[in-house]
Amino acid sequence: MKSYSVIGVMSGTSLDGVDLAHCQFSFENNTWTFKIKAAITYPYSSFWGEKLQTAHQQSMESLKLLDKDYTILLADYIGRFLREHELPPIDFIASHGHTVLHQPERRLTYQIGNLPELAKLTGHKVICDFRVEDVALGGQGAPLVPLGDRLLFGDYEACINLGGFANISFERDKNRIAYDICPVNKVLNPYAISLGVEFDEGGQIAKASTPNKNLLLKLDSLKYYSETPPKSLGIEWLEAYFFPLLESSGLSSEEIIATCTHHFAKKIADSLHNSSRVLFTGGGALNSYVLELIVSQTQAQIILPDAKVIHYKEALIFALLGVLRNREETNVLASVTGSSKDHSAGFIYLP
Repeated sequence: MKSYSVIGVMSGTSLDGVDLAHCQFSFENNTWTFKIKAAITYPYSSFWGEKLQTAHQQSMESLKLLDKDYTILLADYIGRFLREHELPPIDFIASHGHTVLHQPERRLTYQIGNLPELAKLTGHKVICDFRVEDVALGGQGAPLVPLGDRLLFGDYEACINLGGFANISFERDKNRIAYDICPVNKVLNPYAISLGVEFDEGGQIAKASTPNKNLLLKLDSLKYYSETPPKSLGIEWLEAYFFPLLESSGLSSEEIIATCTHHFAKKIADSLHNSSRVLFTGGGALNSYVLELIVSQTQAQIILPDAKVIHYKEALIFALLGVLRNREETNVLASVTGSSKDHSAGFIYLP
């Protein structure tokens, strides 16, 4: 049996902070198993939240400066995690970084926090920057989690993560298929913040208001939903197509939250096969009203795992992608991203 001790580091589009998970992987009889030994989310300061929220609008020169500062921030968080949890020796750190630019149609993607300095500052081997090669090979550079879904959560017919965006992965004809279904928290949270709360806890705001039928029709008719995978979403799409519909609707924040919650639930339910067992993870999986709306529109069985997997599944899987890269094995699937071939992605930096 071969085992690995890895810290997975993830920062997602919902901007709630940096997720760190100390993961133990074992490979025996051609099967991967895991344990999340320790995990924490370090929330972003208002300074960093604002910086990352507007990063996609910055010049490349500004992004490179931000990259240096963010690499130092990640190193600080990783050092703090190591100190606070008194972890056993680790083999390496596997870090996703934070996406500040994602335009795969122009063969552009940029995740900050993936500089070689991260290894020097932490004193540990680092495997990172998993998306760049895929985009260079003509892929979407996303989603990358589905291979981990296959290897670690293959007992489920599908896996859905509800974060800034909702994404799904499943097997079809022995290929892993995955794509972003729709936005979720990347839309809901800003409107919740406008009402003085960080997010719509349990979907209470949505539940107390009525969805607007006219806006629902406009959202449902967005071109992205009729496109076939591979496909992925980013802040650029939201700003070009989604937010303008919300802003021109003349609706209150409460009505927009209700309408979008119903819209997202329908899109997610439509993506499910009725006979399937579906694993739901991500912060949005704690929105009980969204789940209630999904359940009312599908026969699929929705399963919530333990809290660590709900919150840290993406950090866990990027840790696994690092392990696969370290073993020089495939960690990005062409069937998922649309790139020209399966490959083993990620840069390796030594301290």
